[in-house]
Amino acid sequence: MTSVLRLYEDVLANDAAASLPALPRMLFVVHGSVTIADHALLDGETFNSEAAVALKADSGGATLWRFELATGDASGATAAQGVVTREKLSAQLETLPKGALILRGDSVAFPPGGCAYRHRHQGPGIRCLLEGGIRIDTHGSSTSYGPGCAWYETGPDAVFAQAADRPTRFIRVMILPLAYLGKSSVEYLNEEDKAKPKSQTYKIFVDMPIAFAAVSA
Repeated sequence: MTSVLRLYEDVLANDAAASLPALPRMLFVVHGSVTIADHALLDGETFNSEAAVALKADSGGATLWRFELATGDASGATAAQGVVTREKLSAQLETLPKGALILRGDSVAFPPGGCAYRHRHQGPGIRCLLEGGIRIDTHGSSTSYGPGCAWYETGPDAVFAQAADRPTRFIRVMILPLAYLGKSSVEYLNEEDKAKPKSQTYKIFVDMPIAFAAVSA
């Protein structure tokens, strides 16, 4: 079975509880509040772990984005009362780096009209747009995404990103070589772009070495 990265949206009613199996993951609270191990997570906060997780929504409920690294036969369904789960995107990781890995979770923000010059990364990842709008150019095609839309980038393939005429931000999880712990994974491909000021800003939520053993078909 091939290694896969999946993004789920979990919508929890008030006081609903769910249990998640042991997998490398990051949870992002889109709205509401959940409690994990007696710690409350609010809008815009994250939780990461490779261990099994028990969580409970607070009195107003919550919506989560759940990024998980797994093998192709693993199920991410959460069969719990008051919990609705939808798979937003699943990607087979054919470009997963060899050797020791980290799970990096961050957010990338653009000012109105900002762009990310033609670039690539050192590993694959899933992005999900939180606000604004963005156009992604890769493989000779352009695709525009609005809030709540998710897309996959292989890592090695060249990408250009153009933000809309309003503040734009997406949440991202990438799987990178351990050597990039605490280091940027971006590589600009046009020499003239390397020295240009960059409009995007980053907020790293997690840089977590993982014990996950990569598998391939």
